[in-house]
Amino acid sequence: MTLPKSESTVDHLIEEFKKGNFSSLELGQRILQASIASSGAMTIDLERKKRCGFPEVIYGAGKSNDAIRVGIEQLLTQHEEVLVTRVVPEQVRALSEWFPFHRWNHMGRTLRVGRDSTPSAPDEIEHPIVSGRVAVVSAGTTDEPIALEAVETLAWMKIQSCLIQDVGVAGPYRLLARVPELQQMSAIVCVAGMEGALPSVIGGHVGCPVIAVPTSVGYGANFAGLSALLTMINSCASNIAVVNIDSGFKGAYMAGLIVSRAFSRT
Repeated sequence: MTLPKSESTVDHLIEEFKKGNFSSLELGQRILQASIASSGAMTIDLERKKRCGFPEVIYGAGKSNDAIRVGIEQLLTQHEEVLVTRVVPEQVRALSEWFPFHRWNHMGRTLRVGRDSTPSAPDEIEHPIVSGRVAVVSAGTTDEPIALEAVETLAWMKIQSCLIQDVGVAGPYRLLARVPELQQMSAIVCVAGMEGALPSVIGGHVGCPVIAVPTSVGYGANFAGLSALLTMINSCASNIAVVNIDSGFKGAYMAGLIVSRAFSRT
């Protein structure tokens, strides 16, 4: 399904106001109405990219196929690509019938939908928005779903990234071999469960922001990621910030936002 690009509604409204077609109060009301697209259960924020740098992302868990479809259609009128997170196979099968240009990461539970072409793989971004790169590092193989969510999020943001997996602190030599590579990065997303020590170790080796993502991977006293979260929050490394448990999207979004802002001003 291919949707046309829409003209700037706000610019059109301003021109109509200048012609005297409605009052200043009506102009304000119409601009507010134009910034959202409401249909049933979905009210899409069409102006988010102008305010925040990147468009709205659809959280797929718990939403009906029709609700997600409507949200995607509305976003594609303004943007070339839409990101849907936490999707399940049943949702993807239904949505793929409506949107032929899509990229599904089964393990990462993400769906990226293109308006005119299939979204590029994370390692094939042709026109990154900045030259900076983000490393997504996972402590263990079981952290892979969260790490892949982060990688696909960065690809949607048009931020270059690399994925480094299974370099947790139980085998420190694995990480040490990758330190020179990590030191070249503009930001790092570190995904770890169990005791959550990896971000602190990485933070002590690099001079860039480290966004720590605790995961729910671990045994009983891991408390579904709480132990990793508390470890990361209490890190002595000064360059670490922490997001919510299992939130690969949020970790990647924060790293991408930092890199995009830093390099856009250089």
